[in-house]
Amino acid sequence: MAGSHRQIGRVPSIVTVRPAPGAKSRALVQCGGITVPAAIGRSGRTALKREGDGGTPIAPMKLLYGFIRGERPQGIRTPLVLKRIRADMLWCDEPKHPTYNRLVRQPLKASHEEMRRKDGLYDICLVLDWNICSRKRYGGSAIFFHLIKPGYEPTAGCIAVSRRDMLRLLPYLRRGTVVRVA
Repeated sequence: MAGSHRQIGRVPSIVTVRPAPGAKSRALVQCGGITVPAAIGRSGRTALKREGDGGTPIAPMKLLYGFIRGERPQGIRTPLVLKRIRADMLWCDEPKHPTYNRLVRQPLKASHEEMRRKDGLYDICLVLDWNICSRKRYGGSAIFFHLIKPGYEPTAGCIAVSRRDMLRLLPYLRRGTVVRVA
């Protein structure tokens, strides 16, 4: 059940994201005994993440919480707290704005991303602690672990997997699980 704090099996404390051979925007996500293909940023991995660079930060990032698209069927089992996405939810990605890299509500004139996307990428969307608990301007916003575009197209810096693979991983994820991009 989404948001349940009940322990589901052995919960690994680390998820590893490693580069996949062949393309800088592809990766392999490993959690316990599960390894799945993923897409990462169009610029590949980066040690010097900046807003808009298209890179996925090489860093350990804790899972904070997640979002689900409530009006679409999910079939989710996870000990991670998942919040239902509402139509007025936005994520501010304007470095000069006071709500930079924060969940906000409409209306917002500053640059932002809609959380209720028509393409379904955020139907299951996990928030990683990249530039959130300790923010710096232009440090990069919204490093999410979300659903993939068809053909594993690159992301803007997030980590993305198929819906099927996300459902396989979710039972092992909880608040504080470290997602380590190597």
